[in-house]
Amino acid sequence: MKLIFAGTPDFAAANLEAILKAGFRVELALTQPDRSAGRRMGLRTSPVKRLAQASGIRVFQPETLKDVTAREEIRCADADAMIVCAYGLILPQTVLEIPRLGCINVHASLLPRWRGAAPIQRAILAGDIKTGISIMRMDAGLDTGPILKSTVLRIAPDETAGSLHDKLAKLGGELVVETLMRIAQAPRALRAPPIPSHPQPSEGVTYAAKIEKGEARIDWHYFAETIDRQVRAFNPHPGLNFTYRGTTIKVWKARLETSAATRVEPGTILGADASGVVVACGSGALSLLEVQKAGGRRLDIGAFLAGNPLPVGIVLGGRT
Repeated sequence: MKLIFAGTPDFAAANLEAILKAGFRVELALTQPDRSAGRRMGLRTSPVKRLAQASGIRVFQPETLKDVTAREEIRCADADAMIVCAYGLILPQTVLEIPRLGCINVHASLLPRWRGAAPIQRAILAGDIKTGISIMRMDAGLDTGPILKSTVLRIAPDETAGSLHDKLAKLGGELVVETLMRIAQAPRALRAPPIPSHPQPSEGVTYAAKIEKGEARIDWHYFAETIDRQVRAFNPHPGLNFTYRGTTIKVWKARLETSAATRVEPGTILGADASGVVVACGSGALSLLEVQKAGGRRLDIGAFLAGNPLPVGIVLGGRT
């Protein structure tokens, strides 16, 4: 079975690697164009491009899939199926119809919950206790196609977006390989994946909007539980932050302090030592355990306080 793989970030590269290790033949890799990044604005290639090139796979990086040139490039690959995983471009119906067995998507949620761009972060922000992987036959909608296979993964109480990403990437690779193994057994005359699918329910639909940088500013008026989820959802990117004396400080690790007295202005420091900086929230308090000053390194709170004292009683800046 000949495949096209469409994906861009590390999550997609992990799935491509699993497919290649399973022995499947990938004719073409679609990925986002190289983008300027970093302080020097040098061009950065995607993880999928790097893996594809190292594996001898032809790479195609169109800005859009809506023009004839892009469609012909895909058609020339003569693929049986296209696997799509965190690609970043919408596939028009004309592209969805090219592979003989259609296009199959690996999505990091239990659809129809968290359709869209940021399902991992949104699940943590919402306080979900479970998520998972959905393997879906794509249609023209946004993550609306019928489900071929899905599996559940529990979200740990201390889960970060980074740790959940890695678990789901591994799980996605396992599930898509299992799905492809079943599809590969089908007679070549078939025009659809030869395994049962079921439509997504109309109830429980939510959308995982892209994470915007403005969301990563702490509002100390929020409940401590909410801010704790933000800390974990925005780790490793973009990093939840607050300001102190005009300096941005990112919070990478925190702990709920439910017993702390908080009848003070939200953002007030209630205690500060090597065990944590306890900050009053709209309800409850949060202890900051690992932070990073702009331009500096991540530090545990004891090391940070050694060079950056945070006096008890001051009020930290939050959302402007």
